[in-house]
This record gives sequence, C-alpha cells and structure tokens, in this order.
Amino acid sequence: MEKAELTKEMRWKIADYLAEDRLPKINARLEDVRIRDTVYTRYVKRMIDILVSSCALIVTLPVNLVIGLITFFDVGRPVFFRQVRIGKDAEPFEIIKFRNMRNTRDERGELLPAAQRVTKFGRFVRKTSLDELMNFWSILKGDMSLIGPRPLVPEYVHRYNKRHRQRLAVRPGLECPPRKLSNHVWTWQEQFDNDIWYVENISFLTDCRMIVNLVRFALDRKSAAARASVGRGIFMGYDLDGRAINLDGVPQEYVERVAAEMKEKE
Repeated sequence: MEKAELTKEMRWKIADYLAEDRLPKINARLEDVRIRDTVYTRYVKRMIDILVSSCALIVTLPVNLVIGLITFFDVGRPVFFRQVRIGKDAEPFEIIKFRNMRNTRDERGELLPAAQRVTKFGRFVRKTSLDELMNFWSILKGDMSLIGPRPLVPEYVHRYNKRHRQRLAVRPGLECPPRKLSNHVWTWQEQFDNDIWYVENISFLTDCRMIVNLVRFALDRKSAAARASVGRGIFMGYDLDGRAINLDGVPQEYVERVAAEMKEKE
C-alpha cells in the first residue's frame, strides 16, 4: 500500500505504533528541560500580552473586516476556521482564524492535501500572516501569548518525546521565530528544538529579540515564501535516531502492518 493511499484513521494508528515502539528508548537518553520560572514569566509577560492584544484588536478591526469580506467571496462560508489546539499544560482551546483553504475532498471523502486546497488569496494571507490577526483574541483571553511555541493539534501530544512535550509548559504564541533567517520550510525537528530553546530561555530580552526576528522573518522574501508553503506534512513521531519525522519518514513496515489490520476488520 502506498502512503498517499492511507486514510486519516490509518495515519493516526501508525503514529500510535511509532510512539509505543520508540518513545521509551528515545526518552531514556534525553535530558530534562530546564523550564524558566521568573517574575517575568509569571506576571509581566501576561500583562504585556493583555495590553498589546487589546490595542491590536482595535487597530486591526478595519483590516479584519476587509479580510473577512474577501474570504467570503474566496472560499465562501464559514469565513472563520475553528479548530481545537493544545495550550499551556496540555489544556485544549479553540483557535479562530480566517479560512484560506477550500474543503475539497477525494473520492474516499478525505480532505485533499493542504497544498491543493489553499487558494491564491490564502497563500497571500499566510505569507503576510494576516490570517493570524484573530489570534489576538486568543491572547486577550489568556489561551495564547504574543511569543511562544505554535499551538498544534491534540493528536500530536502523545507523540512528543519528553523534551518536546515541554513546549506545552508555556502558553503557545503567535510565533516562535527562528533565531536565524531561514529560506526553507522548517522541519518538525527544527521547530520543536527551537521551541524548547525558548522555554529554557524566556525573558523580556528574549521576547524583544523574538519580535524583532519575527518582523525580519516576515519582511524577508525567501523566509516569507517558506512560511507560505504548506508542504511540510503532519508530525508522525520519531525515527530511530530520535529525530521528528513526517509521513515520508515512516518505515513501510508500519504502513503494511496497519493496512493488514484494517483488511482483517473488513
């Protein structure tokens, strides 16, 4: 069976087997994360989030109205994309973003890959991060922060190794930009390692540097183009060396194992 033929249920089952088979050995050789706990992380960071998000929601209201109108004519109803994501301490919350993909499905009823569903306007708003403006509401509510690891889907939680799971020790953010400009689509390993570096080094100065990097990241054409890409694939687990992989990195034996199990159920 080809990996492209896997259903969502089958992919999730493969991820379960990868976690069961590999995480114990991987975790045994990993060091613990040193979570930064200061007055800034406890109180000041949240105060800054409230102040900035309140102002941002007021200032960006006209922009949001225009984006909402264009989105309506671009992809139709609903204008907003709602999805459960995982926040601090693995608590779920709902994010709201402007839709930038159509819900086109294949003959099995499965959604087509994101790269085939995103619209031209969708690529523009992804490249400029305009689809993220509604996340200021999540920041004001306390579900998110300005800077922090990107919030991901609930299905990923049990797939993290013990170090990468500590990205959930802080509030997720609009972005946790790289410390150096990147002109390629980030791998899951690069993103998770950067998130853990942030968890271990949170400070007012670190956040200021991150915000500067975020602006540089958005203005740099190659970096912005990489951000607009949707070709990274889903996070499936880890290879035998402990590096995060997507579906392409999954050994064929796991594909055949799950395919055989599904066939027996038929």
